[in-house]
Amino acid sequence: MAADPHVLDAGHARAVAERHAGHADEHRAVGPETVEAVVAAGFARHLVPARWGGGEGGFAELTRAVAEVGRGDTSAAWLASLFAYSARLGAYLPEDGQAELWDKGPDVLVAAALVPGGRARSTPEGWRVSGHWPYTSGIDTADWTLACTRPEDGGPVFVAVPRADFTTADSWHTVGMRGTASHTLILDDVLVPPQRVFRSADAAAGHSAGNPGPAFEVPLRAISGLTFTAPLLGAARGAFDDFRRTLRPGSPAPAGVARADGETDAADLLLHRVAVTADRGGAGPAEVARGLRDSALAASLLVSAVDRLVTAAGTAGQSRDRPLQRFWRDVHTASSHVALRFDKASAAWLQLLEESTDKRSVDEHD
Repeated sequence: MAADPHVLDAGHARAVAERHAGHADEHRAVGPETVEAVVAAGFARHLVPARWGGGEGGFAELTRAVAEVGRGDTSAAWLASLFAYSARLGAYLPEDGQAELWDKGPDVLVAAALVPGGRARSTPEGWRVSGHWPYTSGIDTADWTLACTRPEDGGPVFVAVPRADFTTADSWHTVGMRGTASHTLILDDVLVPPQRVFRSADAAAGHSAGNPGPAFEVPLRAISGLTFTAPLLGAARGAFDDFRRTLRPGSPAPAGVARADGETDAADLLLHRVAVTADRGGAGPAEVARGLRDSALAASLLVSAVDRLVTAAGTAGQSRDRPLQRFWRDVHTASSHVALRFDKASAAWLQLLEESTDKRSVDEHD
């Protein structure tokens, strides 16, 4: 457990993650030593409300800390990020549901399935939920899951389900990000009482029961890009660290290496702006659209940076025992996440641009 709930101790988590990264990649799961280090660093509690013992921390600090862990292992950083942001969703449960979720303390590990799936049927006792949710990162390690589902009537809702009530299927067989163990969550006619259910629209808008403050008032889409891009920032830094080991004294470095480092710095600046904007609290449509665009653009820059480093390193950089090739596989796999696809992420920004252009045209003709 972190000594101070408001401080993220990412340095130790990075060291442990780096030491076990090869094993996690080979065995398709981040090991218990790394998970324990991530929890001890304070990631699980960072975005938990202070009244439940959490840090109620900031997004800029979290982004830096996730990137630091990613410098050792992208998969470990991905889980650190997802555990933090998934726990934040618990703040949108009704009061009794929050108390139940954090009954044993703020370091509970929560895995969220964000894409609506399955089916929910209303009963006098609550909701009966069944379905399969693939790509649920950290689900084999989680104490609770928050799964988005569609009831028979109304918009999508999140249901909170404890470990004893869900199962998983081994379905994560990928080239990169292997250690995230993003397997399939399975709910089989699980009864979810009313206090463990909240509307997806509340999280989307930043309406939390009893938890005022910037960490919970910011719309979900304003931070969704940060969740998945911060680990890639760490991967690019880690790739550069490993690339430097391929340089021989007196040998000139290719110009592409300077561009790679510059692209990584540019991505860092973009993500910092997104995080600082989120730290101010409720963001409007323009800030949300820009944040989605910038996060996806940052991901593209980071993929390009790692590609350049692999090219510059040559065959030596692709040796199986070198972290560089693992980071290379990781950034390509992670960047394919739907939240980081630039065409989709930039759609809202382009729509706002078109609307503002149309309005200006009308104003000029009045």
